[in-house]
Amino acid sequence: MRKICAKMVPRNLTEQQRDVRVSVCAELLEQVEADPELMQRVITGDESWFFQYDPETKRPSLEWRSKGSPRPKKARMSKSKLKCKLVCFFDSMGIVHKEWVPAEQTVNQFYYKDILERLRKRVMRVHPHIATNRILHHDTAPAHAAFSVVQFLTSKGIAVMAQPPYSPDLAPCDFFLFQKTKSAVKGHHFESTEDTQRSVTQALNNIPQAAFQECYKQWQHRWKTCVQAQGMYFEGDSILIGE
Repeated sequence: MRKICAKMVPRNLTEQQRDVRVSVCAELLEQVEADPELMQRVITGDESWFFQYDPETKRPSLEWRSKGSPRPKKARMSKSKLKCKLVCFFDSMGIVHKEWVPAEQTVNQFYYKDILERLRKRVMRVHPHIATNRILHHDTAPAHAAFSVVQFLTSKGIAVMAQPPYSPDLAPCDFFLFQKTKSAVKGHHFESTEDTQRSVTQALNNIPQAAFQECYKQWQHRWKTCVQAQGMYFEGDSILIGE
């Protein structure tokens, strides 16, 4: 026998919650099979915090050392208290809309509805080919699922792609965009909030179009993996037991 560390998962899923994950993923796979062009009309988005200092994890600090060399040491540091929130939406071709939330502003249903209106106008101006047949994907956060937001999307004829709850492994912003962007700025000390925002924006702009296209392919692959794993969490091709 050997000691192993527990793998952290977003939530210990019940059998019913795993069934919901399987059901949603199976339905999405059927829709894509029936309409191969569907994913080209999907815009996905979410919000996340970025810190003026976010310490790097052990993995990116790995160094090549010869056998017998002393192990490198780094002082343990915590995230800074100064932070800013980014709201970002993208499709298979790249970033569609992004904005920084004012410091004292909470992303509630009313503010989120205003963001969606700005996103809608942006799509109509920049992506007119999908402006009348667009599909929005976001998670099940309270502000996203509020009745006023649902009512707004319905009135504008915007369809919403299902997202099972407690499933960051099935949300492109979580497994791709924010993960990639935060990795690019981890370990850097920024002088101000404005400097943080500039660096994060630059990191977003540096993501090539091919990466977004690959993300959408991986997204569909993750649906298949979720169905095969009977709704359990997974990381890459590894199944994570969350029960």
